[in-house]
Amino acid sequence: MIGRTSITRRLALLFVTASSAVLLALGFVIATSVEKHFEQQDMEVLSGKMELARHALKTFKSQDDLDRISQLLDNSLVGHHGLELIVFGPNHALLYATPNANFPFDMMAARAAQSPHRPMTWLLGDQTYRGIAAELPTGISERSRVVVAVALDIAHHQAFMRSFQQTLWFFVAGAALLTGLLGWLIARRGLAPLRAMREQAQVVTAQQLSHRLQVETVPVELAELAQSLNDMLARLEDAFHRISDFSSDIAHELRTPVSNLMTQTQVVLSRARDADEYRSILESNAEEFERMARMISDMLLLAKADNGLVVPSRETLHVAAEVLALFDYYDAGAEERGLGLSVEGDGEVSADRLMLRRALGNLLSNAVRHSTAHTTVRVRVHTDQDAVSIGMENTGDGIAQEHLERVFDRFFRVDPSRQRSTEGTGLGLAITKSIVVAHGGTITVASIGKVTTFTIRLPRVP
Repeated sequence: MIGRTSITRRLALLFVTASSAVLLALGFVIATSVEKHFEQQDMEVLSGKMELARHALKTFKSQDDLDRISQLLDNSLVGHHGLELIVFGPNHALLYATPNANFPFDMMAARAAQSPHRPMTWLLGDQTYRGIAAELPTGISERSRVVVAVALDIAHHQAFMRSFQQTLWFFVAGAALLTGLLGWLIARRGLAPLRAMREQAQVVTAQQLSHRLQVETVPVELAELAQSLNDMLARLEDAFHRISDFSSDIAHELRTPVSNLMTQTQVVLSRARDADEYRSILESNAEEFERMARMISDMLLLAKADNGLVVPSRETLHVAAEVLALFDYYDAGAEERGLGLSVEGDGEVSADRLMLRRALGNLLSNAVRHSTAHTTVRVRVHTDQDAVSIGMENTGDGIAQEHLERVFDRFFRVDPSRQRSTEGTGLGLAITKSIVVAHGGTITVASIGKVTTFTIRLPRVP
């Protein structure tokens, strides 16, 4: 794919770039220092010869003495190969010059006037010179001055610097290649824990979601990543198990009504029947279809809730008023069993009216269905600083402690004998929990003796 580069290659390139930059910077510093050193050495020689010329000129008292300058300066230059000296007298007259000192007077005079004793470099033919020029007095008179220029051929210096730079470039290139190779090996070895994590992750399949990465064996820098992957695997395992259980429960729940419908239909079609028999079978089938339709609708609601797609349309509601409205609906069923319905307290919550009524209705229906005859179903509403608590209490058979953690699971029924009951789909409490969670609340259940209490806590209206 375009733009994809391995981390190993990136690190190797970074090693090469960094080392090359450091070596080039170091080479530049060394080259500059060497060049400076050569210049200082040359200046010591040039300054010494200039001082010698100054001293000699002060000893000259007449024009005849100036004519003898060649003999004195020739003796002073013995043993100094590559050193050139030139002296210009009054009226640009050439008083003395070494064989290769063909330096132009104008340039020497201008340099002597502007920056005496300051080195300059110039090219004369194929030779490169570094030199100084100065206007020096003689001992003849105060106005008698000559222009003296001293220069060195620096060809050997330049040859050395070219060789040095060539060596430096070869060394940088070799060091870059070596650093790239070493960087690649180091990066590959350093990234070995990542490859180990990849190999461990490849073991994870739908049948082995319980496998986890070994956080203790990875470097500290990768420990958080390994822990995050383990947390993700735990969530995936939980979601996979819930989906698997949910699918199994759906198949189990739908199998019986579908089987009943098929059996009844086949029996009806086995022989001719009168209209009343057909009507009775169709009514029975309609009840099964209604139950299946409710189950499918509830499953769709739970699927949306699991994916955060249930968005309540909020309004300010009085909990007591909503409970009393539900009492009107369940009052007839409660009277048949001699049950009383009561509500105590009140509180304001911001909630979706239909969702809140459905959640409370599921709890109230459950309480009425499982209450002992001639008892009272009590709804207690309490408001504290942060939330409104709604407690639904009924007296009945109670719920065993080992079942309390599962009562909100889908299709879970405490009493197995009610598994095929047409009273509900087995999703009521799961839907109630989803609605409460969508409103930012919590729901709990407690069962002590024969008294069972479901408690909903919803954020209160400020």
